[in-house]
Amino acid sequence: MSTVNPAGNAGHHTGTDAAAHRPRRLSTETKAAFKTTEFFAYIAAVVAVLIASMVVGDDDGHADYFRADKAWLYIVILTVGYMISRGLAKSGSRDPYDESR
Repeated sequence: MSTVNPAGNAGHHTGTDAAAHRPRRLSTETKAAFKTTEFFAYIAAVVAVLIASMVVGDDDGHADYFRADKAWLYIVILTVGYMISRGLAKSGSRDPYDESR
C-alpha cells in the first residue's frame, strides 16, 4: 500500500525497511586498528615488558627489581596510552569505505 504525501510524491507504506533508505556510507572513521603501526608498536612493547619482567629476577641474593605487579602496571599504562592514541586518530581522519571488508 502506498500513500501520497502533500508534495505529490508516492510515499512508502509503514512496513518498509528504514535501513534500505539510508544514504550510502562513503568513508569509515579510520582504518582498522590491526592495520596500524601503533598497534604493532603496542604489541611489541607489551611483549617486551613481559619478557623483561621474566628475565629480571632475584639472582645472586638481590631482590626482584621488576616484579609481576609492576609489569602489569606498565602494561595497563601502555594500554591506556594505546586507547588514547586510537581515540585521537579516530577524532579527525577518514578512510574510504569499501563494502568488501
